Amino acid sequence: MKTRLLACLFLPVAVYGRVGSPCRDSIPPQKVPQPHKIHHKNTRDSVQYGVASFYSDKFEGRKTYTDEIFTQDSLTGASNTLPMHIWVRVTNLRNNKSCIVRINDKMHPRNKRLIDLSLAAATRLGYQGRGLTRVRIDVLGKKRPPDAEDEMAVRQPGQD
Repeated sequence: MKTRLLACLFLPVAVYGRVGSPCRDSIPPQKVPQPHKIHHKNTRDSVQYGVASFYSDKFEGRKTYTDEIFTQDSLTGASNTLPMHIWVRVTNLRNNKSCIVRINDKMHPRNKRLIDLSLAAATRLGYQGRGLTRVRIDVLGKKRPPDAEDEMAVRQPGQD
């Protein structure tokens, strides 16, 4: 019994002359396609095109990447290609509606979409019934733009 066990352990050395390296996964890692990006030297001028989605209700009340509590009533978004706390103008390319949101969360690393918006932002852009839409994102910078809507103005009357 011991001889068979030793033979099994040392047979690869005897046959191949060396111990083989451990096997990697047989499934090669998949490349996640990056959204089409146009970068300029100044981040205020950068523009990105891609697909937008909106948060599921299951994230309501959970902490975001920036430790804020997520609510569907705020004009916020998640992105893997944009820095945190940056203000962006998101324009729906289907109907040309736009709104300004602040990035405060990250998406799953394998998510192929450009941005994930709150339900309030998706409603402003007019795609909440579809689930996905093609968008253009204009980076506005770290300072709150003067034409950004107040978060309290987004809440529906009668909600607390």
